[in-house]
Amino acid sequence: MNILTINHYAGSPRHGMEYRPFYLAREWKRSNHWPCIVAASVSHMRRVSPRVRGTARYEQIDGISYLWVKTPRYQKNDWRRAANMFAFVFRLMTNTQRLAGLRPDVVIASSTYPLDNLPAFLIAKKSRAKLIYEVHDLWPLSLIELGGMSQAHPFILLMQWAEDFACKNADLVVSLLPNADRHLVKRGMAPSKFRHIPNGIACDEWESASERLPQMHERALNGLHAQGEFVLGYAGAHGIANGLNTLVEAASLLESSQVTMVLVGQGPEKEKIQYLARQKGLTNMVFLPPVAKSCIPQLLSRMDALYIGLKKSPLFRFGISPNKLMDYMMAAKPVIGAIEASNDMVSLAHCGISVPAESPSAVAEAIRELMCLDEPQRIEMGLRGKRYLRAGNDYKVLAAKFIDYLS
Repeated sequence: MNILTINHYAGSPRHGMEYRPFYLAREWKRSNHWPCIVAASVSHMRRVSPRVRGTARYEQIDGISYLWVKTPRYQKNDWRRAANMFAFVFRLMTNTQRLAGLRPDVVIASSTYPLDNLPAFLIAKKSRAKLIYEVHDLWPLSLIELGGMSQAHPFILLMQWAEDFACKNADLVVSLLPNADRHLVKRGMAPSKFRHIPNGIACDEWESASERLPQMHERALNGLHAQGEFVLGYAGAHGIANGLNTLVEAASLLESSQVTMVLVGQGPEKEKIQYLARQKGLTNMVFLPPVAKSCIPQLLSRMDALYIGLKKSPLFRFGISPNKLMDYMMAAKPVIGAIEASNDMVSLAHCGISVPAESPSAVAEAIRELMCLDEPQRIEMGLRGKRYLRAGNDYKVLAAKFIDYLS
């Protein structure tokens, strides 16, 4: 089966996030399918941008075919990012015949924003392929509810038209969000079209990663363990949405306990979080720079428990599928989840403690509860998360499920 995936932001191990298209394609390739990924040359999510001379460039990455489409640069969410999106869609529209010439049996429109469904529809029609709309975030609803944009804004009207078009014309709608159908049915999707395929993780690659930690991180963690500290870890972006203010407040409630929070990563809110910790005079918080993806298993293995939090959002009524939680569960460590959503993997896997979002006292109490458990109990709690993930979220499982849905 020839599978053409259109994902503006698709990355690779060489370029950085986002990884989902690559890992699905790798598993399809191993199962004797022929995937090709079409992505923009510029994405804010990647560490390294591919070099593209002219309008497009083919490249093979670990046996996966990529078509990089030339798009203009941008740095933040302004008109330049919108121009980048429109350039990508325009180039696809003007090359539908060329892409249909790849003879796809399946065309997947998967670019976060729904506007790529129009060229995907034309490519699928020319090649008589199935059209799949893969939903990551709900656009334009997230721009309205989180970004505060007016429903009458021209950009919102265009994205709403595109989402409605996709819901009505796709043969299947696949979503990372388990309850997205509650919204999509209202936009014209037949309920029978909906399939849920969550985020995943490449378990074999994760377990084989062996890159050592940077010396700074090694020294900090060795020192804390030598002092007998219970280490609660956080690894990831330091943004507004990540609920790190809650963790600072929880740390202030635990100053007399033998626990230290270690936050590893970077982001727009990191300086504010550090300033808040200094203002409170906290000595039980350690901030470290981000590490390479290949270091994550080593980093998480040095923690006693892990924290994931998100600020409250009405969008979470449709569910969540955070990549960070996949890493945490693969590390086989107890997880404290401070998230309010319609799905809760921590509770489903019985691999930690779920508490209300934005509640420092609940986070502090959960930490105390984990500290009171003996080591074998914490180990078993963590292992339950790893077993749950391997059974349902390994990309081998997800790729096979995707193919079953296409048959």
